[in-house]
Amino acid sequence: MLTREAAGRLTLGMLAMMAWCDPAAAQDNGPPANSTASDTANNSTGADGRQIYQAAYFTQYAPGTALDMVQRIPGFALDGGDNEVRGFGGAAGNVVINGARPSSKSDSLQTILSRIPASRVQRIEVASGELFSAEYAGRPRVANIIMNDAGGLSGTLTLGIDRNYDASLVPDGNVSLILQRGRSTFGASIGYENADFLEEGTDTVRALPSGDLVEFRRKVNDIHDEELFATFNWAFDGGENRSAHLNLRHERNEFSLIQSSAVRDALGNARSVPFNDRVQNNIWEVGGDVTRPLGGGGIKLVGLYRTSNYRQNTDSTAFVAGVSQGGFLQNVANRTDEAVARLSWSHGNLGGWSVELGAEGAFNRLDSDVAFFNILPNGSLVSVPLDIDSAVVSEYRGEIFVNGGRAIADNLRLDLGLNAEFSRLTVTGDADAERSLRFLKPRIALDWRVGGGWRIQNILTRTVAQLNFDDFVGAADIGNDRVDGGNADLLPQRAWEYRLTIERPILGDGRVQFGLAYDRISLLQDRVPLLSGGDAPGNLGRGTSLTLSTNLDLPLARLGLDGVRFTFNGEVSDTNVRDPYTGQGRRFSFSNNWNMEFGLRHDLRSFAWGVDLHLHQRNAVFRRSEIDAGRPRYPELNIFAEARFTPRTTLRLEVQNINDVPQTRLRTFYAPDRSNPTPVATELRERNTHISTFLTLRHSFGG
Repeated sequence: MLTREAAGRLTLGMLAMMAWCDPAAAQDNGPPANSTASDTANNSTGADGRQIYQAAYFTQYAPGTALDMVQRIPGFALDGGDNEVRGFGGAAGNVVINGARPSSKSDSLQTILSRIPASRVQRIEVASGELFSAEYAGRPRVANIIMNDAGGLSGTLTLGIDRNYDASLVPDGNVSLILQRGRSTFGASIGYENADFLEEGTDTVRALPSGDLVEFRRKVNDIHDEELFATFNWAFDGGENRSAHLNLRHERNEFSLIQSSAVRDALGNARSVPFNDRVQNNIWEVGGDVTRPLGGGGIKLVGLYRTSNYRQNTDSTAFVAGVSQGGFLQNVANRTDEAVARLSWSHGNLGGWSVELGAEGAFNRLDSDVAFFNILPNGSLVSVPLDIDSAVVSEYRGEIFVNGGRAIADNLRLDLGLNAEFSRLTVTGDADAERSLRFLKPRIALDWRVGGGWRIQNILTRTVAQLNFDDFVGAADIGNDRVDGGNADLLPQRAWEYRLTIERPILGDGRVQFGLAYDRISLLQDRVPLLSGGDAPGNLGRGTSLTLSTNLDLPLARLGLDGVRFTFNGEVSDTNVRDPYTGQGRRFSFSNNWNMEFGLRHDLRSFAWGVDLHLHQRNAVFRRSEIDAGRPRYPELNIFAEARFTPRTTLRLEVQNINDVPQTRLRTFYAPDRSNPTPVATELRERNTHISTFLTLRHSFGG
């Protein structure tokens, strides 16, 4: 619960922020949030169904960056995509800039958008993904940020300081610059992201069915996670189908976890088990694209190279009365390389069809070496072999795609697509495997604007998941007292996926959306038993997944609550696959049956505040001899307040986990494995970072 002292500090902070606001300066922030006439003028629907939000629409929120604007689009949830997906096609999120996706992969969408000052945004258009390119096909809503042609120098500066429950202060910040000269735009940024905090909690192990205490552990985690990055980019805009981009990025990540653990068993015997985990990762990336006119359309070439060097050192040793009892040590060294080239040609009106066709080629390589040791009481090391502890995984992949779409009625659009994927994958080292794979992935989408603001979208597509190269290599999980096996025979899962989306505006600029997702999956990727014992990532067989979702974004001005918006995101799902141990149906690993998020936000001329509530079910992983079910803070309550000194300067105070609840994790153990349905023990873990406070000053300039 929120303590009296914390509540007092929070109240004083909010009052101070309101007192600091300059009423004269605040008038520059534009009309209040309940300005219905202004909203109507700056929020319209295009002939092809695009929802258009002029820059003036966002004035009510005093945005400093393009990210602030995207986050205020009614009913729109930013999806940054997956930067770890190999190639470009599967890595796309749901935001494009001037109709094109960024050619960088290491930079997240959130990072890219946070570098663009709001003054450089002319408008934002939201439409079905099929209207942009094949990479976005199947996404019901994609935001297109249209930049203005303002010249000169502009940028953003962000400074932050975090206060943890132990009263430690942690600084971070970043600065980005954009310089426009003629048709060229130059950008650069440098930043330091820093998470340094304490986490405390307990582990309680009990025998079943008696419930007797087996072991109790009190733990404190000192966690330090920092990232230093620098980027440079150049863009050339010579008009339609005449553009070029170049992106450079370097980042260095360092992570450390130092854990103290005081352990006492049922007989009162005590020991200490310190645990240390240290990680370093260096990433370099260069990428770019060039577009030229060809055949009445545009031909675009995209290229990227990225390399990462990852090193991890993990150790744990038990001590009784200060005397070593031995322990474990593991060193991991991974290098990954990725090279991608993508060539596509598109035409906006070829016989009434919008057409895109092209090909992508990629080479990916993982060179992994894992060394695992027992530490004897005298400190000497004894090597322990794993199933696969040293391997080189290489993949050559090619993909050919063709997409076409057209309006078949004034309110009805049809989009078709077909991808043909070819790959050759090899594993060498402690395991030798080679396979060639070929897949056809058709897609059909029907977008119907019914009338009265209603829109219905149906999408049926064939998908093939990518394999995670790390799943080919085994490793010890020292912190959880288990070994994760590697599987060189893993195959990609395939699925037929159906998506139904129904949405319409409500209460002016609000939006309500309902979704249905149904998947029929073969070769489901989950966890499978190994002949040598233990388990590893593998293919279970056939499975199904059904998800119902609701998204509400409701302005409450018509209910007499000017400037107030209520949001709700919720989903319920049912997944089913045959368990290899019990022979019965169960849900997929890493899935849960429901999630809910509530939000309330109040925007005034010079001040804003809000609260959000997160409710999540446990997320279970079904292993050979245990079910490992974790859940984030439940329920998690966060609040924020913003003082807008000028249209360009904002001070934000955010308090996370104000109700002071822990994360929990319940491990249920079976012997000899889960084919015996009666559990033999449980381990309940609780970890709490308690109440955390974040103060952020953001200033944009130029433009």
